[in-house]
Amino acid sequence: MFTTRPELVGTHGMVGSTHWLASAVGMRILEQGGNAFDAAVAAGFTLQVVEPHLNGPGGDAPIIGHRAADAHTFVLCGQGTAPAAATIAAYTGLGLAEIPGTGHLAAVVPGAFGAWLDLLARYGTLPLADVLSPAIGYAEHGYPLVPAAVRTIATVRELFTDHWTTSAAVYLPHGELPEAGARFRNPELAATFRRVLSEAESAGADRLTQIEAAHRTFYAGFVAEAMDDFLRTPVRDSSGDDHTGLLTADDLAAWRPIEEPTVAVDFAGVRVHKTAAWGQGPVLLQQLQMLEALGVAEAEPGSVELVHTAIEVAKLAFADREAWYGDDGTPIDDLLDPAYAAARATLVGESAADGLRPGAPGGRTPRLASVFGEEVDGLWPGRYQGAAGAAGGGEPTRGPSGPDALRIESTGETRGDTCHVDVVDRWGNRVSATPSGGWLQSSPVVPGLGFGLPTRAQMFWLESGLPASLAPGRRPRTTLSPALALRPDGTGFAFGTPGGDQQDQWTIPFLLHHLLWGADLQAAIDAPGWHSTHVPSSFHPRVSERLGVEAESRLGARVLDGLRARGHVVRDAGPWSLGRVSAAGVRADGLLHAAANPRGMQGYAAGR
Repeated sequence: MFTTRPELVGTHGMVGSTHWLASAVGMRILEQGGNAFDAAVAAGFTLQVVEPHLNGPGGDAPIIGHRAADAHTFVLCGQGTAPAAATIAAYTGLGLAEIPGTGHLAAVVPGAFGAWLDLLARYGTLPLADVLSPAIGYAEHGYPLVPAAVRTIATVRELFTDHWTTSAAVYLPHGELPEAGARFRNPELAATFRRVLSEAESAGADRLTQIEAAHRTFYAGFVAEAMDDFLRTPVRDSSGDDHTGLLTADDLAAWRPIEEPTVAVDFAGVRVHKTAAWGQGPVLLQQLQMLEALGVAEAEPGSVELVHTAIEVAKLAFADREAWYGDDGTPIDDLLDPAYAAARATLVGESAADGLRPGAPGGRTPRLASVFGEEVDGLWPGRYQGAAGAAGGGEPTRGPSGPDALRIESTGETRGDTCHVDVVDRWGNRVSATPSGGWLQSSPVVPGLGFGLPTRAQMFWLESGLPASLAPGRRPRTTLSPALALRPDGTGFAFGTPGGDQQDQWTIPFLLHHLLWGADLQAAIDAPGWHSTHVPSSFHPRVSERLGVEAESRLGARVLDGLRARGHVVRDAGPWSLGRVSAAGVRADGLLHAAANPRGMQGYAAGR
């Protein structure tokens, strides 16, 4: 079978990510003698520099890890929480019905930097200087800025010039757009990292003492002070007005990353691990269970029947996400009960289903946000606008609200997105991480720091009584969705993709091709993709596309026409556009393997 690249196979270590420089840095750490956790941290810090339109030090980073020595599998939550002052009344008192998608009001505690530090402290072996130095070097001496970053800067050029002048100083050097592929530097960010490292090393020679001092410097030192000062300055956001923020230095100082168990189900001989329902990861598990109940192993790869079934299953799982997922009270055991999955699977018919139909796990009565309309016989009408959007999807982090919002976002002019990295080392340790947020286009650069704040609060509802309702100290229901697929014998792989609400749809064809139909990791990543855009968007302005489907043209005209005949509103997304999957793991024969996505022409795997 032709693949765009070979599946990498070796014995020493493997790294796959959404940027070749991050993969190279991770591999450098493995060559240096570090383990998978060290390598992931170094790659994560590098991604904060080289993909500033996709993540940053002020963003979010859920991480799933597996320690091979004792088969300890865990989630490290780098998703920051809502500020203490972030009540529903605080926003509605400003005349807002939804939290803006950009600016200070959307800021939660930035969790990415702390999560990487915590992973290094708990499971790594190297000192902070070893894993942070590559990122400092790229920020200080420069790196080739990818074309997507330049396109992103172009979409917000006027905003930067007129309102976010601190961002203009970094991303519009000499008042001009940077050139794609040319050397780009962020000396402010380099200076921030250098000062954090200097203060950490001044705390003492012990590795853990230095890491703790770095955390303190970021969350209670000069970094936190700069954030707090800037949040008191009004900035323009997507509401069209200027607002100060609710996040404070006290919120920053009180926050720590959390380690917690994974949520997992068995599928096709592996146990698939995800975060709990403060992230959307369990929707993948629900989809896999429903697909198994529907006999997916007997399906024809890439057929109309398979794609239709997968789309309908996704709509059911994401309807459950809207009704049940959040940081508190999610009935996860009932949602992942095989009997519940089998009952939900019976709702899949021959035609595209309209509306939203959440289930009743454990006999509970579902409830959706009021914007989805009034329930009739267990069906909510939904909140739809426009036709299927541009290829690639992702996370719309800036754009107007109102009638033109979806049209503008669907041109690709205001899309943000996410990063991903997977690592396996020669001892069998594995890491999957999906850093995101702190996008250059969603929040202005904090003066003197070289990076912006997260805007994940936009994913809360300003309506009480919902699992994802805003409350102080609560985690937003993020779309970020790292994953592990592990077997009892210790084999298996880390995997994931950027893509906002599409993350746990784009991994479906990858998993089916690899686990059920025998494709290697690269062939499974290269397989044609699809996703439903009928599922509700998690991002401001929270609209979706009625019966919408995006599908790669490599599925073939017969399949796309067959989906239309079943009632789907299909957009041909082109041959290579959907999905950013990477993966790294241990094969059944004990060899290590990895692969990365060719779409977008920047993701790579490295290994030997």
